[in-house]
Amino acid sequence: MHRNEPATAAISNDAVGTVDALEAPRLNLLPRELSDAELELFVSTGVCSEVAMGATIFRRDEFGRHLFVVESGAVRLEFGGEIHDKTILSREFFGELALFVGAHARMANATALEPCRLRVIGSDEFQSLLQAAPDILARFMLRSFSYLVASEQQLIQNLRRRNEELMQTLDSLHCARGELGAARQLSLSDELTGLANRRGLYQRLEALRSQLPADTPLGLLLVDVDDFKQINDGNGHLAGDRVLQAVADELRAAAGACDIACRLGGDEFALLLVAPERDGLETKAQQLVAGIRKLASNVAAKIPAVSISVGGSRAAAAQEWANRYSDADTALYRVKAEGGDGWSIC
Repeated sequence: MHRNEPATAAISNDAVGTVDALEAPRLNLLPRELSDAELELFVSTGVCSEVAMGATIFRRDEFGRHLFVVESGAVRLEFGGEIHDKTILSREFFGELALFVGAHARMANATALEPCRLRVIGSDEFQSLLQAAPDILARFMLRSFSYLVASEQQLIQNLRRRNEELMQTLDSLHCARGELGAARQLSLSDELTGLANRRGLYQRLEALRSQLPADTPLGLLLVDVDDFKQINDGNGHLAGDRVLQAVADELRAAAGACDIACRLGGDEFALLLVAPERDGLETKAQQLVAGIRKLASNVAAKIPAVSISVGGSRAAAAQEWANRYSDADTALYRVKAEGGDGWSIC
């Protein structure tokens, strides 16, 4: 861009007289459109600057000192963010805050959309115009201030709407996070009993192994409902579900704060105990078997006569799960082979 620095211009009495003799201002001016009197006043005072197409007139955040009037051509103001770009056409002005506010940081990039002829008015020139033609400048400033206030109100409204949209998005993210957390919890738990499922057991087992010393003993009790197929076939699936839920309740009641009760699938359950002595593991197995035997006496629960087989093993936390499971499974099927309704610790 080629720019001539504006110098204070004297306004002749003839020029002022001509301005005073102008007709009444045109009605229905666009927000940035100059009246005939305003345009003639600024053209008579401003320094002419020819700007090539694509040239930058000023950049965002630069400190401005001049008002610009477009005598011919078009200028694009690019604000960025939430504010829409604006196109300034012939007879319109921009950059007025630099005169009204003083050393003002530009809010937009100004670029010539086509070859332009601009009139550049500095603060000294503007003060001279204000003294020479106060009525015209007063109308110009009043309209400019009204436009700036309206723009500010629109910006505030847009920011409020944007803030509301952000809050709604945040709420949606919270909901999605909650739903993901619930879905994750469902993926780690058994829907019927509410106990951990096999995946949940493995995850919690890995967490325990990372938290406990390697030589911390872990006990495993595998629990199998005796003759569960016959219970289902003879009493219906609803009765079968009640049996599974009752067994789950017994395991949940037997589990300590750090222990993990789990439904592995079907009628097979597990209870993982942290740091049990062998006697303690045997006691837990006995309690489970005895507790299930008592269920048949609870007529209100509508649970048929049922028994369980329990097989257990005890090993250090560092030992592989497959070995621990295999030992408990061997003990479980030893009980099964003897008719069930009992326990065995490997």
